[in-house]
Amino acid sequence: MADRDVFLPVPGWGKGRYNSLCSDDELLDDDNEPISSHRSSWQDYGLSTLQGSVYLPVRGRVLAPPPRDGPSPEPCTVLKIGWLDKNPTQGSLYYQRRWVKLDVDYLRYFDNDKEVYSKRIIPTAAITGVTNVGEQKFEVATANRNFLFKAESDSERNEWVAVLQNFTRGHQEGSREMTSLVPPSFLTPGSPLTPEQQGYLELRGLRSKLYTVVSGDKVFLYKNMEDYRLGIGITSIDMNVGNVKVTDRRSFDLTTPYRIFSFLADSEQHKEQWVEAMRDAIGEALSNSEVANQIWAEPSNGCCADCGAAKPEWAAINLCVVVCKRCAGEHRGLGPSISKVRSLKMDRKVWTEELIQALCINVQCSDVLETLCLVFCGADVNCSTGQTDCPSPLSLALAHNQKLQAQFLSHNLNSELPHSEVTGDMEPQHYSPQHPVIHNGFLFKTASMVRPITERKAREEFSRRWCMLNDGNFSYYESDKTSTPNGALKSTEIVCLSVNTPERHGYDHTFELYSDSERLYLFGTDDQDSHKEWVKSITKMFIPSNAEALLRLSFERIGRLKYKDGLNLQSPRVGWFALVGSSLHAYLEDSEEEEEIHLRKLQELCEYAHAHTHTYTLILFSTLYIEGERKLDFQGWCVGIQKAAGSAGDSLSQQQLTEADIPVIVDRCIDYITQCGLTSEGIYRKSGGNSRVAALCEAFRRDARNVRLKEEEHQVDDVSNTLKRFFRESGEGLFTKQAASAWLSTPEESKKISQYQLLLSRLPKVNKATLRALVNHLYCVQRFAELNQMNLHNLAIVFGPTLFQSDGKDFTAGRVVEELIEHYTDVFEVDEQQLKRQLDEITVIIKASGSAGDFICTVYLEEKKETAEQHVKIPGSMTAAELTCEILDRRKIQVREKDYWSCWEVSQKEETERPLHHLERVLPILHSLGTDSHLLVKKNLAMEAILVYLASKVDVSKHGMVKFREERSILGLGLNTGSFHDRYFILNTVSLRMYKEVRSNRSEREWQVKNLRVYLGIKKKLRPPTCWGLTVIYKSEKQEKPEKQQW
Repeated sequence: MADRDVFLPVPGWGKGRYNSLCSDDELLDDDNEPISSHRSSWQDYGLSTLQGSVYLPVRGRVLAPPPRDGPSPEPCTVLKIGWLDKNPTQGSLYYQRRWVKLDVDYLRYFDNDKEVYSKRIIPTAAITGVTNVGEQKFEVATANRNFLFKAESDSERNEWVAVLQNFTRGHQEGSREMTSLVPPSFLTPGSPLTPEQQGYLELRGLRSKLYTVVSGDKVFLYKNMEDYRLGIGITSIDMNVGNVKVTDRRSFDLTTPYRIFSFLADSEQHKEQWVEAMRDAIGEALSNSEVANQIWAEPSNGCCADCGAAKPEWAAINLCVVVCKRCAGEHRGLGPSISKVRSLKMDRKVWTEELIQALCINVQCSDVLETLCLVFCGADVNCSTGQTDCPSPLSLALAHNQKLQAQFLSHNLNSELPHSEVTGDMEPQHYSPQHPVIHNGFLFKTASMVRPITERKAREEFSRRWCMLNDGNFSYYESDKTSTPNGALKSTEIVCLSVNTPERHGYDHTFELYSDSERLYLFGTDDQDSHKEWVKSITKMFIPSNAEALLRLSFERIGRLKYKDGLNLQSPRVGWFALVGSSLHAYLEDSEEEEEIHLRKLQELCEYAHAHTHTYTLILFSTLYIEGERKLDFQGWCVGIQKAAGSAGDSLSQQQLTEADIPVIVDRCIDYITQCGLTSEGIYRKSGGNSRVAALCEAFRRDARNVRLKEEEHQVDDVSNTLKRFFRESGEGLFTKQAASAWLSTPEESKKISQYQLLLSRLPKVNKATLRALVNHLYCVQRFAELNQMNLHNLAIVFGPTLFQSDGKDFTAGRVVEELIEHYTDVFEVDEQQLKRQLDEITVIIKASGSAGDFICTVYLEEKKETAEQHVKIPGSMTAAELTCEILDRRKIQVREKDYWSCWEVSQKEETERPLHHLERVLPILHSLGTDSHLLVKKNLAMEAILVYLASKVDVSKHGMVKFREERSILGLGLNTGSFHDRYFILNTVSLRMYKEVRSNRSEREWQVKNLRVYLGIKKKLRPPTCWGLTVIYKSEKQEKPEKQQW
């Protein structure tokens, strides 16, 4: 199939000279040569068909490349070069003249022999065959496409075919003699480039975008993602001759001596990412990492000597320390007489082999001062001399009987030189270097594994090994007499350490090490003190200094993981985590303080795998995602966290808890009975089905977080008996065994309330919160005793023995419960208005269920019309997220990626709307809705922009000028007045303050953020000055009528 010429002329551009990416007679090559039967493999990637043709415009052509002092890329071996005719495009009878070049990496063709950037690059590794197809023609076949060329004669055609066939045959047979002197290509079949940045960019003047890839020190251009997957590109740009310059909000130029590429990104944030990636590629192209890698091979050089930043790329050669880029600037400020700063990657003239050779020569004489100068100028004391009998400078000095030299070298093998740190007040402070972690001794080790250890390892499966921890390496030997280790782990290779429970394996105390190469190492000992010392030493070796506080914890598992938080869900960052009991301690990136996550309080915990990226994610809650790239260690994290997040015993504090420190089982049962059982006669007195109650208790004990009580599935008496059984079987009891006798003692009538308050304050936090929630619930139950026949006395008879775990013969327990319910507002210091609102809500629920059987609400999908109506039964515990999922499930709507569905409160009268928070309960909202308001489920189109904004925002505060209007009544007639005025607002996490102007020192008004309800939109009748408006309602607990403002 042939191409068809399509020209996309750019307005205002005259006839000009086009570069090698396009020509006057051809668009950017579509290469619509015959496509093989392997076309179906494109669908394996889930990709669409090829995009339309593109026509690349000229952009700032540079006529002559200027000389450059920087490094130039080593040219690849050219196997064949010359003119060939490429097959004609569709509708054309003429072949296109192309300059074709074959080297060990690519077959490229250009417009002419002067061009630098090709029209097409075909990886030689992707060529599957070369055949003659007629007079002077030959065909180059790849797995997905065929390319047809025509030579000037049969002899020349035969030369091309012979060279290509020999080369491809070498590939197929695995022989690489022709390419042994050349570094391997980045591009190989079935293995695309390893990109630092990839995606579509618009090249200025084009109608379609190009798929651009930044990889290593090159930028590759492709027509689309399909071509990138297939490896068939347009051209590659060597970044050693490139320069990146930002030209506009979304655009930037990549300038080379031969051409200027003007790119346009989708957003300003994407532009910054592309510019940073290309500048990193330039740095990579201009740098020489050989010296840096040699220096970083020494573990003590792996971080900045001043601030601890990883992979420092600068060094003070006279102080013999490595520093990061920021600290290098501080060193330069001290002057060259104090600190001589050089780059490890670009100042190649400093880091020469002569420096190492000079050291090796000098240690053979007695000039210690010269050796000292060489060491302080950057010579490696541990370098190789190249002699088998004297492999190091130390052995060389001993061989020449230079004892003083040998003594100096031995003392500096692992030394860190002291220096002065300059603080903010410019006062020098002495720097105390950290002592290297050194430890050795015998441990028992099993063979390394690639799977988790699920079975018990017997003592016979362990082998005794001499283990050493030194210079950031953990090595194990056959015995303490052996000099060659059986194996070793660098500190950078260890990603996790797990401490097993005692006696889990044949040896009493064991620990597991996980490496980044997906290997697991099990070590054990019978000595508890030795075990603790090894765990502490190994952990100290691989945990960074900013997370050293984790070492003080009695952790079960510690290591590094990637994570995403609520403000940065785009790219994962590295954090250090330690699992301690039911808590997860973390040092997150850019965080100086330790964060503690109480796992039993998690409201969401799930695990899923990404098939396309081979990563695994554990969602702790909606704002924290923990990711693992290695399944082996991450699987251990998942098991450990899920176990820690579950119930661990019978006491209240060992249960899964809510944010209010109430056991989830208590919270769920109380909610269900409040919604469905307050009118049930004899509630808590009647017995439920024993088997059903036992099954429900077991489900809560197994994972209370995932138990959902539903009216159509669970009976009221079963739930009430489940709650009673939980309190009766709880380990320490609600009042605790130690304090139970004090609660049961009879206080004086005048001191009764204060005595109960004193005992309440002495209860553990979870017990106190649970007792408050239960008594509040029982108070509400007895307020509706005319319906359920459960008054104060009846409830006390049932719950007295249950809560005190007694046999029921002593009526004192019932008296205590009765008095706590009777004096609930005084003992627990309850807000009367808040309690009244709670009882009013319960009354509404009872009336609704009594009149219609269930509380039914009409919810609309996307718009208010009859065909979009959905009638939903709303329980008291239903949240906005649950209602949204219910509606979408009913209509069988699949939620795609980046679809953000929400439940909205819409007021037609006020012409406003607001999205409900996903945890906001729906029932109270329904009670407050007027006749002109309704609930609507629709997509939140602004959510993507909100997430991007939050991810880029460091400070959560907001300030600025806003037009403001407040509603107020004229003479109590209910007529609203007031116009919009300019006011200056400052918003933070606690309050919203209003000032008359920017320079005002005192605020006119201040509102608590927690009492604000924000709606989108303003009633048109109020004539807002702009179409972007908010209606804000403020209501505090002390106010009877809310305030309303328009912004």
